Amino acid sequence: MPEQPHDDGAIAATGMGGAMDLATSEGESLEKTPGGPEGTGPQEKPRSLWSDAWRDLRRNPVFIIAGLVILFLVFISLWPGSITWMSPLKCDLAKAQQGSQPGHPFGFNGQGCDVYTRTVYGARTSVSVGVCATLGVAILGSVLGGFAGFFGGGWDSVLSRITDIFFAIPVVLGGLVLLSVVTNNSIWPVIGFMVLLGWPQISRIARGSVITVKQNDYVQAARALGASNSRMLLRHITPNAVAPVIVVATIALGTYIALEATLSYLGVGLKPPSVSWGIDISSASPYIRNAPHALLWPSGALAITVLAFIMLGDAVRDALDPKLR
Repeated sequence: MPEQPHDDGAIAATGMGGAMDLATSEGESLEKTPGGPEGTGPQEKPRSLWSDAWRDLRRNPVFIIAGLVILFLVFISLWPGSITWMSPLKCDLAKAQQGSQPGHPFGFNGQGCDVYTRTVYGARTSVSVGVCATLGVAILGSVLGGFAGFFGGGWDSVLSRITDIFFAIPVVLGGLVLLSVVTNNSIWPVIGFMVLLGWPQISRIARGSVITVKQNDYVQAARALGASNSRMLLRHITPNAVAPVIVVATIALGTYIALEATLSYLGVGLKPPSVSWGIDISSASPYIRNAPHALLWPSGALAITVLAFIMLGDAVRDALDPKLR
């Protein structure tokens, strides 16, 4: 059979076309790759602990419900006049222990004061005491515990013994002793007492968290590169050790609100003419048979507030715990 003539130009064109097709397909595949050739293309930013926690919190119904309740409490604390038009100190003995009436949905207490108005204004006192005490405890305890965990040595030993002494003081008994001699009728002595006895718990949490974080490789690398103590504390240790402190402080906020009400109920916290749920509960206790509504509403408001902050703390704890992911 006669041999077919070979067309070298066709073969070359075919080979060139195949190579071009292969190069084109490889280029398209590289463009579709998220990192691009050799990772030079746009890449997805790594998510941090805080971004993951916020994403989880937004999907948590417990956090949403607790957050809405707390926002409402903050709103009525800042602007109580927006939902009530009466003064909490205006009383009429002729209406003492009377039930619900038009314009007075919660009725009147034993002194003839409007229970609804006093319940609304009592939120301001409780939220103010809880927030200020929590901030003071968190700042003081974090600073002392953080320094003790970072530097160690004699500072750590002295602080640990002081912490043990404060832990041995019963909170309610300490309040009865310390606040019974205070004559200033404001929230600041109560806040100061809570900070005085509340910082050891946060201090221990902060100390343990700092000790754990400072052993990580990135902290050791920063130390080897000559980073100062202040830089390591502010840039490397504090952002990674503050999560347990935030969780404990959030839960403790509800505890401080309940503690203020307890001390006011016992007569050593806030005193009249201050408006507090603890004061209203104490004044309504003798009339529980004749006017249970005067005790029910401030007690219910206190219980809902404490529960909301505890639920918020639990949600934050679950979101910031890497073991639950």
